[in-house]
Amino acid sequence: MPKTSTSLTTAPGTTWLGHGRHLGPSPEQDVRRNLIALKAAGVIDDFLDLDPSDTFAADGGPAAAPTAREHAPVPDFSARRLFEARWRVHGDVTVRAQLRCYDLQGRPGDGEAAAWTLAAKAERMWDQRWPSPATMFWPDDDRTAWDHDPVAGLRLRTTNRLPSDDKEMRRLLKDCTRVSWNVHVVVHEAMTPDARGRRPLAHFLPPSLRHRVVEHRAAPEQFQIVNWAMKDLHVRVPRGGAVVLPTVPAGPGYDAEQFAVRSVFLDGSEPTELVEKVTAFADLPRALTAEAERVLDDLCHHWHLLTVEEELTHARELVARYAEALEAMTRSRDLYREAAELAQAALAEVTGSDSLPRPPSSGTAAASTGSPRTLLTKALGRFKDASKQDPRN
Repeated sequence: MPKTSTSLTTAPGTTWLGHGRHLGPSPEQDVRRNLIALKAAGVIDDFLDLDPSDTFAADGGPAAAPTAREHAPVPDFSARRLFEARWRVHGDVTVRAQLRCYDLQGRPGDGEAAAWTLAAKAERMWDQRWPSPATMFWPDDDRTAWDHDPVAGLRLRTTNRLPSDDKEMRRLLKDCTRVSWNVHVVVHEAMTPDARGRRPLAHFLPPSLRHRVVEHRAAPEQFQIVNWAMKDLHVRVPRGGAVVLPTVPAGPGYDAEQFAVRSVFLDGSEPTELVEKVTAFADLPRALTAEAERVLDDLCHHWHLLTVEEELTHARELVARYAEALEAMTRSRDLYREAAELAQAALAEVTGSDSLPRPPSSGTAAASTGSPRTLLTKALGRFKDASKQDPRN
C-alpha cells in the first residue's frame, strides 16, 4: 500500500473508513465466500468482484464515453483486487462500499497475505449502531486473520499488551497516531485482571466501531512509562483509567481531558463511560490521510455496481452527452466552412479573380471603389464579425 501522509480534508459524516492486514492464506477467497453467503442470505443486495485493471474503460479511459467523471481522480490500479457491495440499513438507507486488497510487504501474488482498505458511504449520516462494513466483506469470526492493524503487532477485536521497552512503546504509540486510521485506546490496569477483566473493549462497542478500535493494555507497573511514552501526544492516562489517543495532527474538537476516563473497572462489566468516550471520538471530524482521501475519492468517482435504475439513468446521460458532442461538432464544422468562404471572398476582392467566390454584389460594388488594401481590410473585418458568432468565444 502507498505510504500514508495527512491531508487537510476531513471525512464526511456519511462515511465509514477502515484498513488493516490479512495475515492468513487466500484473503480474496475469504472475501468471495463471505459475499456469496451474505447475498444468498439477503443481507446484502449485490456485489462485484473486479480486477482493477479491467475497470479502466469504465472509469473514463479511451473506451469510455464522455461523462461527468472525466475530471475525477485517476482510479487506483495498484490494488490486486477490488470488491464492491451494496446493502440497506434502517429499512431503506443504501450503503455502498469498496474493499481493495494490496500486496503486503512486497510479496506479490493472489493467495498470500494482503493489506486492505475499506470505504463505505451511506445516503445519510453514519450511525455507529449499523452493521460494520468490515463484516460485509470479511467473515465475522476469530478463525480468519483479517483484523490486524497496519501498525505491526496490533490486532482489532482483542487486547494488545504494550511493549515492556519504553522506547519501543513510545515508537509504537507514535505510529498509531500517525499511520493508523483506527481509534486507539490506552487502558491502564490498576491490578492484574482475571479472565473477566481481560475481556476486550470491542465486545461492548456499537457494531460499526468494533472493527475500528485498537485497545492497548498497560500493566500496573507501566503507569509511569506509558505516560512518558505519550508525552509528545500531550495526553495522560489516569491510574486505573483510560484515554483515547488523538490523531496527529489532532482533529477539531479533541480535548485530552474530555477523552480520558478516571476509572475503568476490569471486572467483566460494561465500561459505559469509556464506550461513550470512544463513540464520541469516532464521531468527531477527522483529518484524512492522503491514502484515506484517495480511497474515498475512488468510492465516490469510480463506482461500478449500479442498480437497474442507475444503469438506465447513466445510459440516458451518455446519450445526451453524445448528442451534445455531435451538435458541437456540427456547429464547429459550419463555422469553419463559413470562415473559409469569407476568406476566399476576401482574396477574390483583392485579386479581382473571377474564379474565386465573391460576397454579395452590393458589398462587392461598394468595395471595388477602394484600394486593394482597403478592400482586404473590409473583407477581413467581415471575417472577424463572423467569428464572433462562435459560441465558444
